[in-house]
Amino acid sequence: MTINIRGNLVELSAPVVMGIVNVTPDSFYAGSRVDGDHLLARVESMLAAGAGMIDLGGYSSRPGADEVSADEEMSRLAPAIRAIRNHFPDVILSVDTFRASVAEESVSLGADIINDIGGGDLDPEMFSTVARLKVPYILMHMRGTPATMQSLTEYDDVTADVIRDLAFKIDSLRQLGVSDVIVDPGFGFAKTVDQNFSILANLRAFRELGCPVLAGLSRKTMIWKELGIRPDEALNGTTALNMVALQNGADILRVHDVREAAETVRLYMALRRNMPEGANVINLSDRNGETFPPVIY
Repeated sequence: MTINIRGNLVELSAPVVMGIVNVTPDSFYAGSRVDGDHLLARVESMLAAGAGMIDLGGYSSRPGADEVSADEEMSRLAPAIRAIRNHFPDVILSVDTFRASVAEESVSLGADIINDIGGGDLDPEMFSTVARLKVPYILMHMRGTPATMQSLTEYDDVTADVIRDLAFKIDSLRQLGVSDVIVDPGFGFAKTVDQNFSILANLRAFRELGCPVLAGLSRKTMIWKELGIRPDEALNGTTALNMVALQNGADILRVHDVREAAETVRLYMALRRNMPEGANVINLSDRNGETFPPVIY
C-alpha cells in the first residue's frame, strides 16, 4: 500500500502512527486539546515519539458538542496549519473536517490529507472537492450526524453493511478521479459497543476494499464503557486493542498517545518478522459462535 503525498509515494509497508491534535475547547478527550501557545511543542513531541502523520481538528464531533460555523472552524485551523507547516515542512499533515470549503482552504495552506468523518454525507461537495484538490482522502463510515448517530445503530450485519457502504462511496470517488482513498470503519460512530468489537474482530475484511485501513480506537467509548472507567484511564485498553487492529490488518493507527502506539507497532513488526514460515492467521469461535480476534500460530 502507498499513498501519494504531493507527488511523493509514501510506503505503508509498516503501520504508521497518526497523532491527534485538536485546536478545539471541547473534544471528548481533554488531553488532545491544545492552544496556540503549546501547539508546536505538542507536534514536536509527537514526531519525536514516532508519529508519521499529524491529524489536526478544529471541530469536535463528540455527541453534544457545540455547533461551530465553517468560519469559526477555519479560524482555529488556519493559524495551526501555517505554524505546523512553517516549523515542520516535511510532516504529513491531515485535517479532520467534513466541510468541503474548509478542506479546500486547508489544502491551500499546506494540509496533505483530508480526513472526513462524514464520508461525504455531511457536505455534498466534498467528493468533487477532494477530486479537484488531488489529495488523499480518509473515508470514514458514519450514519447521521454527531448529534444523531447513536440512534442509528440498526444493522443486518454491521461489518458487511459498513463495507458495502464504503465500497459504494469508493466507487463514486474513483469515478471522480480520486486515486488515494484510506478507509476508516468509524469506531464509535453510529455503532454500539458490541458492534465496534465485531468490526474490530473482522477488520481484515476491510482490506478487500483495496485501500489502506485506518483504525481510530484511541480512548473510545468501546474501551472505557466496557471497562467501567473514564477516557483518561483508557490508555492501557487502547494499547491492547491497537495490537489487535494491527494483527487484523490496520495500516494506520490514529491515536492520542503516540509513544505507546509507536511501541506497539514496533512490537507487532518484531512479531511479524519472527513468525515461522508458512504461519497462518485463524479466527477462533466459542460455542456460542462469538468471533474472537485472530491468533497467529
